[in-house]
Amino acid sequence: MLWTGVIRAHPGMAATNLLRPAGERPWIEALQRRVVNLLSQSEEDGALPTLYAAVADIPGNSYAGPTGFLQTRGGARLVGRSAAARDDALARRLWTASEQLTGVTFPLTGSIRNAGAPL
Repeated sequence: MLWTGVIRAHPGMAATNLLRPAGERPWIEALQRRVVNLLSQSEEDGALPTLYAAVADIPGNSYAGPTGFLQTRGGARLVGRSAAARDDALARRLWTASEQLTGVTFPLTGSIRNAGAPL
């Protein structure tokens, strides 16, 4: 596995500007606001999984997320990942594509780049 030392995190559903409606019809905005308020958590609480991943004594290749319903909100804990998120070949392709698109490379990618599976 190429990513054994990496720890990942996701915030769940945090009520940030990304979830705030803009320019919709008033009734759609009101409905969206109610749904967001029902399912999401504050920006501060959304940061908890990232902070947990950064400072907790957890093993490499871990994934942190919210503890609540469908991992949308709540305190931080280790959570599972989808099959696609565990796919090393897909991760390698995404990393390589990101380097190509941004023009930025990192020394850490030497083993990833040489591991096969070009784009």
